[in-house]
Amino acid sequence: MKKILYILSLMFLITLVSSPTAKAQETLSKSSTQINFIENSWTEALKQAAKQKKYIFVDAYASWCGPCKMLKATTFKNNKVADFYNDNFVNVAIDMEKGQGPALAAAWGLQAYPTMIIFDSKGKAISGTVGYIRPNDLIKFGQYALNK
Repeated sequence: MKKILYILSLMFLITLVSSPTAKAQETLSKSSTQINFIENSWTEALKQAAKQKKYIFVDAYASWCGPCKMLKATTFKNNKVADFYNDNFVNVAIDMEKGQGPALAAAWGLQAYPTMIIFDSKGKAISGTVGYIRPNDLIKFGQYALNK
C-alpha cells in the first residue's frame, strides 16, 4: 500500500511540475516577440512570397554594423512591429557580405547599412529606407509600401 501511495504521490508531483513548464512553452511559441526572418536566402524569400502572395521585407545588414545590431535588439523585437511584419510580409535578413549578399548589394545599389527594402512578390522594389528606425516608423514604412 505504501508503495502505491508513493508512486501516486510521485506521479502527482511530476504532473504538477511539468504542467506550468509545458504551458509556458506553449504560450511562448504562440506569442510573436520578434520579426521571424528567413536567414540569408533571397531565393527562398521569393518562393515564399509567390506562394503566400505577400510582399517581401528585406533587412540588409552587415555583421559589424552597430545600427543593424540595435534594430535586431530593439525595433525587430517590438511586439507591434513583429505582429505587423509577420502578418503582412515574408521577412528575410541578409548579411550583405556573405553568400548571395554581395551580388544583391551590387544589384540593388546598396551603399550603407542597415538598409531595409520592401519588394513585391515578384522581386520589384517598392520602397526603401536606410539607417536605424524606431518601431512606429517601421510600421509606417510597411504600411506605406502596402498602400502603394
